[in-house]
Amino acid sequence: MRAVFHYIAGRQTPGSSPGRGEVFEPATGEVQAHVPLGGGPELAAAVQAALAAQPRWAQTSAQRRTQVLFRFKALLEQQLERLAQLLSSEHGKILADARGDVQRGLEVIDFVCGAPQLLKGEYSQGVGPGIDVWSQRQPLGVVAGITPFNFPAMIPLWMLGPAIAAGNGFILKPSERTPSVAVELAALLEEAGAPTGLLNVVHGDRAMVEAILAEPAIKAVSFVGSSAVAEHVYAAAAATGKRVQAMGGAKNHGLVMPDADLEQAVEGIVGAAFGSAGERCMALPVIVAIGADTAVALRQRLKAAMAGLRVGVPTDPDADYGPLVTAAHRQRVEHYIEMGVAEGAELVVDGRGLSVPGHAGGFFLGPTLFDHVQAGMRSYQEEIFGPVLQMLRVQTLEEAIALVSAHPYGNGVALFTRSGDAARRFVEQVEVGMVGINVPIPVPVAHHGFGGWKRSAFGDLNLYGTDSMRFFTRTRIVTQRWSGAAGSGSAFVMPTSKVD
Repeated sequence: MRAVFHYIAGRQTPGSSPGRGEVFEPATGEVQAHVPLGGGPELAAAVQAALAAQPRWAQTSAQRRTQVLFRFKALLEQQLERLAQLLSSEHGKILADARGDVQRGLEVIDFVCGAPQLLKGEYSQGVGPGIDVWSQRQPLGVVAGITPFNFPAMIPLWMLGPAIAAGNGFILKPSERTPSVAVELAALLEEAGAPTGLLNVVHGDRAMVEAILAEPAIKAVSFVGSSAVAEHVYAAAAATGKRVQAMGGAKNHGLVMPDADLEQAVEGIVGAAFGSAGERCMALPVIVAIGADTAVALRQRLKAAMAGLRVGVPTDPDADYGPLVTAAHRQRVEHYIEMGVAEGAELVVDGRGLSVPGHAGGFFLGPTLFDHVQAGMRSYQEEIFGPVLQMLRVQTLEEAIALVSAHPYGNGVALFTRSGDAARRFVEQVEVGMVGINVPIPVPVAHHGFGGWKRSAFGDLNLYGTDSMRFFTRTRIVTQRWSGAAGSGSAFVMPTSKVD
């Protein structure tokens, strides 16, 4: 039985807290490892390590910090396949998705290697006689990231990359369901030349999260998870004076216009709805068919495409997606399928009862399709986070925009159309943070930022992109005048001034 440890001050340690969690092999249903569920003692040790390492790192020039990040990036690229296999074994996603998980995180590391440019301040010369004003970005100190199970490499890299590039120390609390990759990231960053203790990994459940939120030495918290927890994290951390970005859940919609290229749309919808078993906040679990003819044609094509999907073990090169992360999560998704039936939606394709030969204990669930879903149904209002696609029918684009905008979540949305006018109206009117036009999963590239609206995000600044550098720094504004300079005889005392 494998053991996963905390990574504190440059070494792996089981910690002193007695709790232990189970890490499953989703394809078999077996326990493959135990992870310590730490709390106050482990967090205190991690914070002390980060506090000891961070000042020297902050005093290191941005150019030299960048050299460490370049080496870190090279090590990640060298170890990509090994990290993907480890990630896949704990999460259950197929290897192609696991490689993408690491790669999308790498893109943010690539972006923050431009830290010298990203951290530049602003300068105004001669705002008054002999007076110049300039700004500088300073690290916050020690910051923390709390990450979900579904992207064990990508989301930690989205957080720790900008934070460390900006000169901060970092405490990472990964999901206890998929904890191992985080430890590998910390070891690789240290191998790249980062100071020992700059990046620490602490494992745990809610007790560890609450300890992070209450720790006064932690100046900022970045979080990704469910909306209920995100709202709590935002409120609790802000109450202690921390800076907070807390990304919550989603219920992303794909709107299909009568003029859409249905072949292209269905290909994108199926991949977005069922890839990674639907366990991603940018999945596309809802389709809105605009017009009766569109709905009939779309339903027929979706059924045919879903029949061709292969659900298999993560190492199966022909599999389209693998098992869900735990038996408990599969039961939760199946509960929503039962709920949809009870609410009166038409169950067109039922994925329950799927068994993969030789892996009877695995947490598999086949692709599922509902039609005639109504906006008032609870199964539509709530995030399912599994391979379940729901279809609603409306008559006009305006009705579809109103439907999407009224939903409590506002993470991502896509419109499939050939009409530039429809696309323009859609982009201007829809109340959602990330929009795709004929792009089913509109996750922005690394030099933009990731963030939803409404209950999908709490806080003002997005993940990665230039927003992340703002989030992990504070700005100092300097107003400067020297004796002997032009205007040195002037006096500046608010609210009045005398200028010679």
